[in-house]
Amino acid sequence: MAKKPNILFFVADQMRADSLHHLGNAASVTPNIDNILNDGVSFENAYCQNPVCVPSRCSFLTGLYPHTTGHRTMHFLQRENEPNILKEMKNNGYEVIWIGGNDIVPRDKLKTAYCDAYYEGIDFTDTRDFTGGKLFGGLADNQPVVTEEMMNDGSLYSFYIGKLEKHDLCSQMDWNRVKIAIDYIERKSKEKDTKPFFLYCSLFFPHPPYACEDPWYSMIDRSKVPPRRPNIQTLKDKASMLYGINEKQHLDNWSEDRFTELRATYLAMVSRFDHQFGMIVDKLKETNQYEDTSIFVYSDHGDYTGDYSICEKVQNCFENPVSNIPLVVKPAKQFEVKPRISKALVELVDLPATIAKMGGFELSYTQFGKPLLETLAGNETHKDAVFCEGGRIHGEEQCMEKGHGPESPYYPRLATQGSEGPEHTKATMMRMGNIKYTMRLYEKDELYDLDKDPMELKNLIDEPEYQETVWKMKERLLQYFMETGDFVPMGRDRR
Repeated sequence: MAKKPNILFFVADQMRADSLHHLGNAASVTPNIDNILNDGVSFENAYCQNPVCVPSRCSFLTGLYPHTTGHRTMHFLQRENEPNILKEMKNNGYEVIWIGGNDIVPRDKLKTAYCDAYYEGIDFTDTRDFTGGKLFGGLADNQPVVTEEMMNDGSLYSFYIGKLEKHDLCSQMDWNRVKIAIDYIERKSKEKDTKPFFLYCSLFFPHPPYACEDPWYSMIDRSKVPPRRPNIQTLKDKASMLYGINEKQHLDNWSEDRFTELRATYLAMVSRFDHQFGMIVDKLKETNQYEDTSIFVYSDHGDYTGDYSICEKVQNCFENPVSNIPLVVKPAKQFEVKPRISKALVELVDLPATIAKMGGFELSYTQFGKPLLETLAGNETHKDAVFCEGGRIHGEEQCMEKGHGPESPYYPRLATQGSEGPEHTKATMMRMGNIKYTMRLYEKDELYDLDKDPMELKNLIDEPEYQETVWKMKERLLQYFMETGDFVPMGRDRR
């Protein structure tokens, strides 16, 4: 039997695919991720399954879609009897080291079943056997006292801070997390006849606030930052959620120079993430573990970053800035690979099936991902369709995430989520080829032809020449829900 490969998940928070240099962003500085293409594959058409943190992580760590188990909110995390790839790897001979972001296991639950060690990154303590812990936020250390003027001119709701003169807690935690990962890789290299490792390292960057220190802050050429998508108020038949957020964020009067600075700062955060990834790759190579390690670099979802004059993200809209995420995979040496940028349609839900296949074991539960091994080897036909979904039905107050007043930078989104109009209601996006279709439960559907309209500006849902396409998309979406609406748990109960 072939030696089990080590597995590294290196995960960004809120990184959009077009923030990487090799995917066409001339202002981006991401040499370490770009260089992985010498040995691996970048999937330019990779999609998350929900555009906010908790539902996305509950999906990509299980292989289940958000609707399958009801994970459609930031405050419904996994229950103890739900499947999870961390558990699966631990139960199949891997030493599982979990570093960084959680958003999957409730804070009051132990992580013992999921990993052999857990480091949040506030300090260097393994807290796998503890519940609770500190709560933290990334704004407090650098954000000035909130004033009414800041709310009205968008400086609060934009999440923009700019150059970091000192680290806030979240920024420092990322450095702690990288150090923990590097120390573990060094320590592991000196052990003999040990288990293979699954190192799941999840950073905070480039999640807002948009703030970064030098040298990364200053290395982004502002003149090369790509143009924004136009203000949502100039477009017709988009989701009402976007119009609602835009009206509350107060960014309509911002100059293009101001938006460019915000977007450049975001790219600086991406560049720092890339630098930290390079530190880990260097340690794998230095300790002769690089060839034996399958590396996955990706993000849980994206970020609008000023596109449509909106910042941050949203739960039930699926434009490429928030749903199309980077996914770069370098397989261990025993797996065939054709290094390239792939156009295959892939999903984060494919990750558990992929690493189980690499690890030589079967998952102990039904899931809906498809292993990426054939696609890594050169097959450009992986899936005929990919999906992203979110929102709620009327009356699901538990999904509104209430509790943020106007002094919170999240207020524009969360206040709009509390509306019982159509803003925060259910929707599902499906992409087939270069056509994106979004079915909306309580408002107009959307259809975009990415060949003709890559910025998703003109909703074609009512155009006569696309009606046959619309019906084909609806039929495929029905198949999707039939296939993935639920699954029967393993094991039998006594009647």
